[in-house]
Amino acid sequence: MRPEVLNPVFADTKTLEGVGPKLAKPLEKLGLSTVKDVAYHLPERFVTRRAITNLDEGAEGEQVIVALTPTEHRAPYNPGRGPYRVLAQDEAGNIAALTYFGRASYTAKKQLPVGEKRWVAGRLDRYGDMLQIVHPDHVESESSAPMGRTTEAVYRLSEGLTQPRIASLAEQALERMPDLPEWIEPGQFEREAWPSWGEAMKVAHQGPNEPARARLAYDELLANSLALLLVKAEGRRRKGQALAGDGRMREKLALPFEMTGAQKRSIAEIEGDLQQEAPMLRLLQGDVGAGKTVVALAAMLIACEAGKQAALLAPTEILARQHFETLRTMAAPTGVEIALLTGRAKGKERESILIGLLDGSIDILVGTHAIFQDSVSYKDLGLVVIDEQHRFGVAQRLALAGKGKRAPHTLAMTATPIPRSLTLAQYGEMDVSRLDELPPGRQAIETLVFPQGRSEEMVAAMGRHLATGQQAYWVCPMVREAGGAFASADIAAAEARYAELKERFGDDVVLVHGQLRPEIKDANMERFVQGEAKLLIATTVIEVGVDVPTATLMVIEQAERFGLAQLHQLRGRVGRGSEKSRCVLLRGDELSETGKKRLTYVKDSQDGFYLAEKDLELRGGGELLGTRQSGEAAFRLADLEQVQRLLPTAHADARLLLERDGGLTSPRGEAARILLYLFERDWGVQLLRGG
Repeated sequence: MRPEVLNPVFADTKTLEGVGPKLAKPLEKLGLSTVKDVAYHLPERFVTRRAITNLDEGAEGEQVIVALTPTEHRAPYNPGRGPYRVLAQDEAGNIAALTYFGRASYTAKKQLPVGEKRWVAGRLDRYGDMLQIVHPDHVESESSAPMGRTTEAVYRLSEGLTQPRIASLAEQALERMPDLPEWIEPGQFEREAWPSWGEAMKVAHQGPNEPARARLAYDELLANSLALLLVKAEGRRRKGQALAGDGRMREKLALPFEMTGAQKRSIAEIEGDLQQEAPMLRLLQGDVGAGKTVVALAAMLIACEAGKQAALLAPTEILARQHFETLRTMAAPTGVEIALLTGRAKGKERESILIGLLDGSIDILVGTHAIFQDSVSYKDLGLVVIDEQHRFGVAQRLALAGKGKRAPHTLAMTATPIPRSLTLAQYGEMDVSRLDELPPGRQAIETLVFPQGRSEEMVAAMGRHLATGQQAYWVCPMVREAGGAFASADIAAAEARYAELKERFGDDVVLVHGQLRPEIKDANMERFVQGEAKLLIATTVIEVGVDVPTATLMVIEQAERFGLAQLHQLRGRVGRGSEKSRCVLLRGDELSETGKKRLTYVKDSQDGFYLAEKDLELRGGGELLGTRQSGEAAFRLADLEQVQRLLPTAHADARLLLERDGGLTSPRGEAARILLYLFERDWGVQLLRGG
């Protein structure tokens, strides 16, 4: 049960003044559902403005505050097709244009009546021969005296939120923060010159303050390290079962290739773990096409040789079905019984599988989250394999681990290479095996970069490619064009591209994206996998798991919008057969320096671990770990620089605290429990005996 002291911080955002159903929606889009979330929604940056008395004092590109009197409103000739401008003059008679786009023009009409002086804050730019301020940050009456607002926080927003509103909510949230006991050793404050937790929370919203931000980042890393170490300790406490295979099933595997040294090494490491009573908790980290499935099958066969069952958990039904077919083919000579269980299994089919699991006639179960539902029971589950484990929470993994008579061994897999410096942050409770070799015979994928303007040329080349009987992917960064003020016509949308290419190539084209109904998505994917469709238009839903050897061409539109790891994962969908494969990256006309480097790196290298390190370099300290590009965000407060700098200390401090007080019952341990709840690592608390 959560400590009562935290009740105010876990209150719904609707308890904040001014938050109703309408405002709650944009807050939810930002992941802000509680008062605590708003308090921890720290500014992305701070703007420092200079107060000027007339426009001539301001420099182009400078953030200013100036008193202006509107003299004329100029609506666009075609409503909604151009900017709405308000001409306003300063005390010296200099004229500036206050420029608004889209719905913001309604605000301009109310805020800027002709003849009434207003304080205007924003960036001073130029429009032809005239100065202008586009979408002023603030427009307030002359009596409000905003001259003191020289430094202002800038928060990440979603449509429907404004900077003043989120700042007001943050202020309310901070007022509700209780005094909490301190979980940091006194010496840590002195060594780092950090403020207390409460002081750090306030100061971080007021202006640039590195010690306050570092303190809060450390708290998050400490909570994460504590939770992961508690998971590891719980695994060691639970009584497992040693699994000693005799090799009789593995020797029957008729693989069409020689396993790499990395595969053999990883299998040996896993076999050594399985022979121990303490449940294995190992991560198998492999580059695209490095052969993780074979290693996983070998591990599951060891469990079967020992008379136990194994389960493989996949994040999507498409991937689960693919694993099922692959495993069934490879394991056919061994005689093991493999079944598939997803949410679509109903009636007699589902009942038959549940009976087979209970009586032990099913040796290996492959499926989605359906395999750890309460109604699913096993005769004797010895090993759990979790594919793309970053898509599952620790709580889900623990639920599956609870299905065995004794704690089953766990093998987690990921095809997303992670820099060594960050492995501790995401997998601190696991031992790690790395597949850093590709199977012999796999051809390099030729990677080309073309400007987006050559897309029509690419469509013609696609026609020639499909005419040879081979298949292809065409990946777009979004499902459909966004609507409203945030619409961007230059972002390629999968639905629009599908309509265009279907008109060109007919029924050879299918569409797959996350917003399609599951049965439609699966049917379209099945048509492509079976070769009935030749061209698959998709978003990043195909980033992992899709294995079609006859697909030898991939086109990625607006490639600069994807992260390095994502581009590498997408490219890995081709080059899976014996034919030469190509990946074409279509880029926009305007590329940042980072965008140029990203495309150059992915063009020049196919080593996922190298690209992961380069991705880390490119993101630097300004991008959150996991990034919004890859969808794996592990931390809300700690940026990459802080993770690299502070994580070793946080991990060592967590280990020391648990060595001294494994049950977290001392005053500092009780404070650490509060920290775990504060950062929603409460599953760590639940693992404590008596917790």
